[in-house]
Amino acid sequence: MTAWIDFSTSPAYEVRYPGVAFGLTLISGCRPLSDSAGFDQYRRNLLRKMRKRETLAGISQRIDVYDRFFQCFGFECPLPQHLKRTINSGFPRYNLMVDAHFMAEMCAGILVAVTDLDRIEGRLMLDVAKGGEVCAGMGGRQFITKEGEIVLRDEKEIICVLCQGADEKTKVKDDTRNVLFYSYAVPGIDGVYLKEGLAVAAETMAQFGGGTIKGLDVFAGGRSI
Repeated sequence: MTAWIDFSTSPAYEVRYPGVAFGLTLISGCRPLSDSAGFDQYRRNLLRKMRKRETLAGISQRIDVYDRFFQCFGFECPLPQHLKRTINSGFPRYNLMVDAHFMAEMCAGILVAVTDLDRIEGRLMLDVAKGGEVCAGMGGRQFITKEGEIVLRDEKEIICVLCQGADEKTKVKDDTRNVLFYSYAVPGIDGVYLKEGLAVAAETMAQFGGGTIKGLDVFAGGRSI
């Protein structure tokens, strides 16, 4: 646990996925984007860096690792298609919070989620699912867990299933002010890349959403790294 977020990993997670990292960053007091021109230039600069041959090779390798992990549970990883689209067409444009999430993913080659901290109920725990647990996913979807899937829980329920998606309850909305990004590693992904991607998300929200970065931590083996 840190001073800015109440988070822990379960014993079951540490046994099943020893040393596999998880990262979080919180940006408080965020507002909608006002400097569209500045943000567009910022996005172009990040895209240029991401598309450099050596950088892109590392990103592609990490995304392949995620893809193989998803396939082990019978799911399709969204990252390969996101990468292909980004290389061809640039970063997608939705709203500042979701845009920051996509840029964090693509710039570091990791899996990132964005959520509204104020809609989370109590403490957060990274855990391993039992088979048949249910999560109310975004857009009215129902996620049913498979044994051994990585999940994030608050004190009431599962709020994200790694291989299936995030829930509806904690989804960011126009009135979201306290934005929490979190990032899963899988076996074979070093926690340094989580820190790299989450820094992109945090700095984007601070610069263009006027937010204050309250903290950024990556955990592995039950401790901050």
